[in-house]
Amino acid sequence: MDDTARSTPAGNATPGTTEAAVILRILRVCLHSGFAVLLLVALVRLLGTGLQGTNWLTLGLALILATVYVLGTVLEKRHSTDPSRFDPRRYSQLWLAAVCLLWLLLIWASADFVWLAFPLFFLQLHVLPLRLAVPANVLSTVLVIVALWFHNAGADGEALQLPMVLGPAFGAAFAVVTGLAYRALYLEAENQRFAAAELRRTRAELARSQHNAGTLAERARLAREIHDTLAQGFSSIVLMGRSAEKSLDDGDTATARDRLRTVQETASANLAEARNFVRGLQPPAFAENQPGNPAGQSVGNPADTSADNPAEDRPENSPRETPEDPLVGSLRRLCEKTETEAAARGARLRCRFDLEGTPVELPNPYRTTLLRAAQASLANVWVHARAGTAVVTLSFLGSEVAMDIYDDGIGFDPSAVTDHTGRPDGSGYGLKSLQERVAALAGSLDIESAPGEGTVVAIRLPLADSPAGNEP
Repeated sequence: MDDTARSTPAGNATPGTTEAAVILRILRVCLHSGFAVLLLVALVRLLGTGLQGTNWLTLGLALILATVYVLGTVLEKRHSTDPSRFDPRRYSQLWLAAVCLLWLLLIWASADFVWLAFPLFFLQLHVLPLRLAVPANVLSTVLVIVALWFHNAGADGEALQLPMVLGPAFGAAFAVVTGLAYRALYLEAENQRFAAAELRRTRAELARSQHNAGTLAERARLAREIHDTLAQGFSSIVLMGRSAEKSLDDGDTATARDRLRTVQETASANLAEARNFVRGLQPPAFAENQPGNPAGQSVGNPADTSADNPAEDRPENSPRETPEDPLVGSLRRLCEKTETEAAARGARLRCRFDLEGTPVELPNPYRTTLLRAAQASLANVWVHARAGTAVVTLSFLGSEVAMDIYDDGIGFDPSAVTDHTGRPDGSGYGLKSLQERVAALAGSLDIESAPGEGTVVAIRLPLADSPAGNEP
């Protein structure tokens, strides 16, 4: 039999609160109570005959048996409630052997102790393997029969009586059947306990893995946001600062002042990005064009206050102006900003924005991904491509939204760009970041380029059945 089914002297496993566990507890209580009652009855009868001769020795053996039995059950109970305490399971068979030996000495001294065999049958079936428990039950039954005959009939020379055989035999058979049922319940309860423990471990491991996956995903998201917002802005500030320093060295204060103004604007935009980054809101560029935003009502003309009272300032039949789509306005301003920054560095870059199709309201992840893609691509254009023209085209194609960023710069070989781990200085994550953003929305990213032939970055995001398609 498996060790788990005979692991404790008194059979007190801790299977849990299942129905089988409740039955096991009741059986254990009955077992210990039966042993205690039978031993107490035998002691009372022994004391009733008077403590003379060998009765003192019998009393001492009975007290030793009670002590050994209680000691084994108490140690097992303490271990079952606190596994860090002494584990008596390895000594369970020695404990049973001591109990049986003391019982054997007692039935030799008095027939009143033979009935302790019935709780011993259960202990033998529980502690010993089945191949040893059944022979032990048979031997115990024979000893009970012999002890009854010896004490009741054998001393007077009478023959063995049938009741002396049938009583112990039926008791032993009943004990074997009940013991096997107890073993079946015990194994079921143990299996349930192990299954529950395994389930708890699995749930804990799943929770840890989900936490780790969430942590890694959040780190990746933070890395993308920092690279596509703050890092780009700081790079622009560094370049403009160097250009302003050079202009001051050359005595060109007007150009230096213009460069510093660009630095201030970029730093302000970076500060807004950082604050928005902390709040976890949408990019600040979208806030200017959000419906109901006062700033968005006067982007085109700060002096225009007709939006405050359209009935007074707008002719009755004049068409109502439609607010510009947030993404369209953000991309348009990004192109203007890119062209201004390139001019501040002395580069002659013309950056244009084109819109194709009728704009539809996009989920915030779509707007963020497209804006970040345009920011990263245009930053690469005016830093690396040495292009004269860059065009950002946003197309609404019904089932998908597309954005193409074209430049006529020096180009590169896309097949040679295989390492997306970044450079030691923390740069070089733009393409990897863009791929992760697009892949998260089940979109596609294509890069077409060749040395001397410019570059096209094409992004396609599906509008139907997409991860963010139902997000307001």
